[in-house]
Amino acid sequence: MSKLKLKEIRKVLIVISAGILFSACGNTLINGNGLTISKKANNQIETKASETIIDATSSGDSADTELPAGSLTYPIVGTGQTKCYDNFNEISCPDDDDSFFGQDGNYDTGSFKYQDNEDGTVSDYLTGLMWKQDPGEKVSYAEALGNLEGFELAGYTDWRFPTIKELYSLIDMSGIDPSGCDSIQQCPDIQSFIDQDFFVFEYGQASNGDRMIDSQFASSTLYVGEDTNDQLMFGVNFADGRIKGYGIGPMPGRTEAKTFYVLYVRGNENYGNNDFVDNNDGTITDLATGLTWQQNDSETGMNWETSLNYCANLEINGNDGWRLPDIKELQSILDYSRSPSSTNSAAINSIFSTSSITNERGAQDFPFFWSSTTHVNYRIGGTSASYMAFGEGLGYMRNSWIDIHGAGTQRSDPKIGDVSDYPFGHGPQGDAIRIENYVRCVSN
Repeated sequence: MSKLKLKEIRKVLIVISAGILFSACGNTLINGNGLTISKKANNQIETKASETIIDATSSGDSADTELPAGSLTYPIVGTGQTKCYDNFNEISCPDDDDSFFGQDGNYDTGSFKYQDNEDGTVSDYLTGLMWKQDPGEKVSYAEALGNLEGFELAGYTDWRFPTIKELYSLIDMSGIDPSGCDSIQQCPDIQSFIDQDFFVFEYGQASNGDRMIDSQFASSTLYVGEDTNDQLMFGVNFADGRIKGYGIGPMPGRTEAKTFYVLYVRGNENYGNNDFVDNNDGTITDLATGLTWQQNDSETGMNWETSLNYCANLEINGNDGWRLPDIKELQSILDYSRSPSSTNSAAINSIFSTSSITNERGAQDFPFFWSSTTHVNYRIGGTSASYMAFGEGLGYMRNSWIDIHGAGTQRSDPKIGDVSDYPFGHGPQGDAIRIENYVRCVSN
């Protein structure tokens, strides 16, 4: 049997074991969650729920949430970003021979599939998770854990504090970051990074001493790295569309612990757990998500447009169907049990190879990695793109660089520019600005 045939059979076995079937025509994919992913005429990817899954989830026969048999255990929900951008502004989504092709908006990876169960819960039929609909008042991390004891909602008692990967499944990157706005009246067209048709959400209130962007939601995931002042917990800010590590103790000048919104979750206990396979050809397949990854990274930093081109032109063992991952795909391969200070590694499984860098404080570290997702700000538009920090999430505070948010943070960088313009980072916590970030490409 030829090497080519062996290679093709091996690919089919990997795909089937991930719960995915390809159609005979080769441009349609159906996974076990009932999602049909098809390639559009202009090389965009379109993902739609199959009729079966729509019928099953809209019938209202059951408020519980279960994944269909044989489905992916860690399906990545689309980002919700359907618009496209150049380095500054919204543009028509480009074709594959145009500049800026390969960004998030080129790929319709499916909308959220929520059901309001009308009992204080929301079912997500893509992830198999059920959520508490209303976070209620802000509580401390310790209170969030303590309040689970004896907690019952909609007849269920198996609720848990979500991990950062479970919580991040809810983020909707069609949101608009209101940073720089003082009120909704000042920025009337902002949009939160969570679907307010299903979840209760509010921006920070000045009357409570909050900034408008102070709408941080807590997860159970604590940072394993060495914290500068306080134990860090990874949370999602659904007001400004970021993951950051937040101290769970009192804020400076205060005696009470910092408080957060909390959404409890139940169902699919495997969500967020990867199942990596080394294909021994420079690629890694995650059987939990159905995605295949470049094993090595780009080994050099580059701006956002160059990153899009790098993946579009990548070929590994004859496979040229690579693209820059969207931010939710990229976050799926974060390993929050690893960090530079605790494991002397990037925050990713050791099956991957990750370049080392020298960071802003002159220490050995690991890069930020670009995603294809634009981070839209109300005042400056689409000038930045989202990245994941697989090394320390540095910020310039109190005249020094510190790991302010931890390896595993998701922030954003300008798509182009001169890094020397940001000698002390950017924003109130001096977020390190690099612009030329590294790349790890993904394939369906």
